[in-house]
Amino acid sequence: MMYNTALAELPTNKDELEKCLADPHWRIFSGCLYKIKIKGDDFKDEFGNTVEADTYELPFKPNAAQVKFLNRLWHRNIILKARQLGFTTLICILWLDHALFNANQNCGIIAQDLPTVYNIFKDKIKFAYDNLPDEIKARFPLETCNKSEIQFAHNGSSIRVSTSFRSGTLHRLHISEFGKICATDPAKDDEVITGSIPTVPTTGILVIESTAEGRNGSFYSMVQAAQTNFFLRKILTFKDYRFHFYAWWQEPKYRLDASTVEISSADHEYFDEVEAIVQQKMGIKARIDPDQRAWYVATRDNDLKGDHAKMWQEYPSFPDEAFQVAKDGNYYAKDMLALRKRGGITQVEVLDIPTCTFWDIGVHDGCAIWYHQSMNGQDRFIRYYEKHGQDLRHYVAEIKSHGYIYHTHYLPHDAAHKRLGDFNKSVLEQLEDLLPGHNFVIVPRITELIQGIQSTRKHLKSAFFDKDNCKLGIERIEGYQKKFSKTDKCFIDQPNKANGCSEGADALRQWAQAKDAGLIEEAYASRVGFAENSAVSEDRYIDEPPDWRL
Repeated sequence: MMYNTALAELPTNKDELEKCLADPHWRIFSGCLYKIKIKGDDFKDEFGNTVEADTYELPFKPNAAQVKFLNRLWHRNIILKARQLGFTTLICILWLDHALFNANQNCGIIAQDLPTVYNIFKDKIKFAYDNLPDEIKARFPLETCNKSEIQFAHNGSSIRVSTSFRSGTLHRLHISEFGKICATDPAKDDEVITGSIPTVPTTGILVIESTAEGRNGSFYSMVQAAQTNFFLRKILTFKDYRFHFYAWWQEPKYRLDASTVEISSADHEYFDEVEAIVQQKMGIKARIDPDQRAWYVATRDNDLKGDHAKMWQEYPSFPDEAFQVAKDGNYYAKDMLALRKRGGITQVEVLDIPTCTFWDIGVHDGCAIWYHQSMNGQDRFIRYYEKHGQDLRHYVAEIKSHGYIYHTHYLPHDAAHKRLGDFNKSVLEQLEDLLPGHNFVIVPRITELIQGIQSTRKHLKSAFFDKDNCKLGIERIEGYQKKFSKTDKCFIDQPNKANGCSEGADALRQWAQAKDAGLIEEAYASRVGFAENSAVSEDRYIDEPPDWRL
């Protein structure tokens, strides 16, 4: 993008100036009032030349992505985006403009930590105020100003940047990089949802924006809900979130001379596939030209050290891609990336062969079940099911609902323990009562969790998952994350059980541990022996299956 460094001139006629100042569109788009800082490597002058400098001070005029956002602005907004599109800068200017020209308005911005709080306030809000034209700035004297808050004496309005808000009313609230907050600090995630967001009245404006940080926390679930509303063309209430997505290929400055970058055939296949997906899922006819492809490859290979997952996260091509792989600290991130690259998430046909299930059963929390078939050395996962707060009869009804021929149900070690309650029986005993004739195997407990995780990583190399019927399960595997230590500011090798992914991941681990222990081969051998030793003919076995069929 090319910039004109000259600040537009204010109208010299008093009446004309007053008319312009009364027009919010003129104040934001004219380039006459507000100035911003941009990084030197983002700057090209009006002739297209790059000039070396750390930062530039320029008149603010919304770029293409920002204009698109302003045209679709709603009361509740959630933005999933590529990096460096300037949305925080835009919101800071909007909030400053709103506070300057409207009385008794409280505007807030939430950032992930105190250094970011101070930088946003100093470099975006205070800088824009300090660089107002002198005759305009004189109209807006300060009541108070510190490192994170500014209040105006002429009308009582204010802007504050903080890590959270919990009381009072915020007529405008922006939550910056909410995905990062959710990924690193579940407690702050909850604080924002329960404390900060309710401070915005129904008629106020809330903007949440972030790059993706994995499938953990509120940002991911809010994006999914808003995206569903968008696809359904729902008429939004003031409480519904409008979905905004901005891909890297929609940003004009993301391009390099294609003659300077080698683009492999595999990369061209990826870009061609992106164009098709964008057309299919977003209804947009996208053409990623050679210079855009060159920029993407150069950015991935040089800035991000060839890391495909980080490119998907930082510079997504379409919404689902942003969440394909979670960040560092997720147990199976690299394994699922390799699985995706080899086509392990696809349409998996349900074969006319016996099905096994692998379970994780909670006492008061969730229960997860993977449905699995094995053919020619392939582990084929045909379905995933998860529910919370239900008793075993619910899961038995789920098992019966598909009409599969079942081979063996693999249960975690604690399913054999006695449970006090209405039945005074273990989970295993209750399931045997509810599913008579079915075969159950208890997977032994392992001494170290990491052994089971390593086993799962090893066996994922032969696994295939149905992209539709296992969609939630895939999210659980990719979201299975280590705990984050706020004290040490790093992930520790203990599962984060607060993000809802542990049941699905633990159920999958039963499959890997059962394979390593030889339990699957043993179960197949014992069931074949049963069939051979029974006096049931093959025809009768198919028509009246006492053990296989429900």
